[in-house]
Amino acid sequence: MTEIGHPEAARPTVLRPVAGPSAFGGSARRFWNLLWLTSLQQYRLQYRTSVLGYVWTVLRPLLLFAVLYFVFTEILRYGTTIPYYGLMLLMGIMLYQFFADATGTALGALVRGEPIVRKMHFPRVVIPLSVVVSSAMTAAVNLLVTLAFVLVFGGGVRATWLLVPVLFGLLAALTTGVALLLSSLFVRIRDVGQIWAVIARALFYASPVLYPLELVPGQFQEIVALNPLAPILAQARIWVLDPAAPGVIETVGVPAFLGSVAIGIGVCALGLWLFVRQAPHVAEEL
Repeated sequence: MTEIGHPEAARPTVLRPVAGPSAFGGSARRFWNLLWLTSLQQYRLQYRTSVLGYVWTVLRPLLLFAVLYFVFTEILRYGTTIPYYGLMLLMGIMLYQFFADATGTALGALVRGEPIVRKMHFPRVVIPLSVVVSSAMTAAVNLLVTLAFVLVFGGGVRATWLLVPVLFGLLAALTTGVALLLSSLFVRIRDVGQIWAVIARALFYASPVLYPLELVPGQFQEIVALNPLAPILAQARIWVLDPAAPGVIETVGVPAFLGSVAIGIGVCALGLWLFVRQAPHVAEEL
């Protein structure tokens, strides 16, 4: 015990500030370890009660492809003049499925993780980000299957396949931005779930998945091109399937392309800003 009159008795006690919950908190090593473990767990639990298990990872988009391919080529007789139409359709479905699955699942991730959010102190961004990483693992498997189909039924291996990770990285960045935005909004406004379901369905038909951009009527081409997914899907077609296919700039011009890029960057920035701003108060609002 410190005696009265001792110099230490008059020294005030200094309390260390305790950092509250935030989007990015703690050391970088802890953040990446937690993100990897959470993503891996999310991936393993995805089909744990399913009989076919991980087979559904590939089977689900392939079944959708089979239905759409039959309808468009055999019933509507569409795509017969488009080089590698079936492979273009398959690749578009695989890439869009990643975007739709990741954003749709991340939307309610914070709400589903309420018990953990209330009791544990960790970087809040790990929750929606782990959903994106888990979906990316599934998408990577699907992409390999797609490349295998291209190898067998397409033009073979191309040097531009080495650039595919660049496109996938851009798609993952856009997906992450939208996932952060939706998960932040859903905490306060649960109607976002219903709204996004409609928007995601509309985006599927407003993206060059079922059709190439150059076949869109002229008055709608720039509108479709403003979709941030359009340049990614169009460039994937060029690098993977058909180097002679027209790109977005060639089809709609530089202004529309830059507008699409600006919208994509704006959505990502808005999603990150809103999540960082709201992260300290998530537990209170759940």
